[in-house]
Parts: sequence; structure tokens; C-alpha cells
Amino acid sequence: MTLAVVRPLRDVRGPATEEELADFELDVLSEFVLARLSAGLADSTIRGDVSHLQLIREWFDRPLWEMEPRDADRYFGTVLRNASTATRAARAQVLVTYFEFLELRHKVALHELTGRVVECPIDEMNRPRMSVDAQIRVPPTEAEIEQLFAGWREELASCRKFAPAARNYTVSRLSADVGLRINEACMLDLDDVRWELGRFGKLNVRHGKGSRRKGPKQRLVPLINGADSVLTWFVQDVWSQFDTDHSLPGAPLFPSERRQIDGPGARAGTDVVRRALAAAVDRHLPSWTGKLTPHVLRHYCASQLYRAGVDILAFQELLGHSWISTTMRYIHVHGTRIEDAIMRGQQRGAQRWEGLIR
Repeated sequence: MTLAVVRPLRDVRGPATEEELADFELDVLSEFVLARLSAGLADSTIRGDVSHLQLIREWFDRPLWEMEPRDADRYFGTVLRNASTATRAARAQVLVTYFEFLELRHKVALHELTGRVVECPIDEMNRPRMSVDAQIRVPPTEAEIEQLFAGWREELASCRKFAPAARNYTVSRLSADVGLRINEACMLDLDDVRWELGRFGKLNVRHGKGSRRKGPKQRLVPLINGADSVLTWFVQDVWSQFDTDHSLPGAPLFPSERRQIDGPGARAGTDVVRRALAAAVDRHLPSWTGKLTPHVLRHYCASQLYRAGVDILAFQELLGHSWISTTMRYIHVHGTRIEDAIMRGQQRGAQRWEGLIR
């Protein structure tokens, strides 16, 4: 028996030129963006991810697939040494996701072009802390929220552009009443309002925030706290004033006032709603100027449910949290565990003194 020489069937090619590598790098980044779009991530999330990758690429000055753990050590240990925890964590996570993409889609092509084996430069030794301590957000009182929306409602009767103003009011109310994130509300379709479900009707939130950038997480949100009445008013009296065709699939629940020639109509942007809320706060609740954001309204919703005695697992599901620890951050303001423990300790002390006196 003799040994035979085994030759690969693929054509043998020489080392890639700089121009070929540059074209390949651009193609890979374009495919990465398309893959994240197909996963359902919001445009703003994808733009943020690409921006992080471009900043790392500018510092490294070579294709990112050449990056090794010691390069990541230098970058996160020197360049981002004084950056915020959130920035460091986000940039590291994007890098991990990008290298997962390279390994799944392009490891063979990269080896043929460069002779390199794809290896993520972020490992357990240099990985920045991914969990970011949430900022404590003390929400307004119930009276303050009522003052804000009462003033806003009165203003709708005399505003110059009624339909956009009513739309922005409704989106903000949904944040306060059912805890919707602003981007979740703006991504809703008209068909996502399911009046036949549950006692009050429900919203089919198809673009809920997924944990650790895993893509959208769908959930059903009941129209509690009067949200059903607000949404009924908006759909029946306001929605038709936009240039949108309700018969087309994908018609947005909260349309933009800008005309769209083809398709079901454009969606309102999150920045528009944020600016409208900020302006309303300036006019009707000036003590909260610069502090009351859509996410604070979400905290307000959680705090009201907690004070009403709603089970924490129920409003974890309502808010769309993957982890109960995240939900716990929303109820710290009204939690009385420390006060209750102190009161019990004082009662025990008083009982001991009563025994000694007798």
C-alpha cells in the first residue's frame, strides 16, 4: 500500500492585495448591517453599533479581524480607560457580536484571504463589566402627572396642528399608563391594537427590547389605567386626519404628518415625541423641566402599579423585562423594606422594655 498525495479541489490563489482586502472589509460590514436589519433591530441601534465599530477601526487602523486580545487590552485599558461604564460595555458587546458574525459567515473566506483564524479579542480576562448600574429615577407624583396631562389636553383644543399634537400626547400617555418604551409605541401598526383580547384590549408589541442585543422581544400589553379610552379616542377621532391608508398592511398606529407617495404611510419618529413631551413639561410642569423623559414616565407606571398592590411578576411581564432584578429597580422609590425592618426592631425593643418595667 502506498500513500497518495491529496490536493484540494479549490483553485490555489496568492495573497490578497490591499485593494481586495479593503473591498472585502466593506462588503462584510454591509452584510453585517443587513443581517442586523433582518433580525429586526431598530435603525438607531444598528447606527449605534456601526458607529462603535468605526471608532474602534479608526484607532486600530487595520481590519478588525486582525485584532487580538492584547489589542483589546490596550484599547479598553488606555483609550477607554476614563470612558463611562455604559460606553465601555456597549463597545465591547458590539465587538463580540461582530466577531460572532465573522466566525459564522466568513471564517473560511477570511482564512483563504489572509491565513488568519477568526478569534474574538474580548475574553473573560479583559471583558468590561457588562452590567451597568441603572440611574435612580424618582418619578413625579400622581398629582404632578395629572397636572401635566390636564394642561396638555386643554392645549389640544387651540393648537395649530391638532393631529400631530394629539398623537404626541397619546404616545406619552401610553408610557405613563402601560409603561411602553417610546420606540415600541412608534413601531406599532394600526392592526397591533387588538380590542378583542382581554378585558380592555391589548397591544401587540412586536418590537419590544430584547436583552443583550438579541433582537426584538414580542409581548402583549393590556390597555389598563384608562389607556383603552385614550387609544379609542385617538383611533376614532384623530388617526383619519393623517395621510395614511388604513387598508394597507403595515399602516402605522402613530403616523408622521409628512406625506408618503407609496406605501401605508410614514411613522412618527421618537425624537419628535421626545421634543413634544419636553415642550409640554416646560409649559405645564416647569419644576420637572429637563428631568421628565419618556423613560421616567415608564418608571411612574411601574411605581403606580406597585403602590396599587399589583404582583411584581405581573408588571415585569407588562414592562417586558427579561430579569426580575431589572424590574426591582423600578420600585425602589416606594419600597418600604428598610422602614418596615426599622419599625419591627423598634417594636421588639419596646416589648423588651415593657418586660423589664413589669
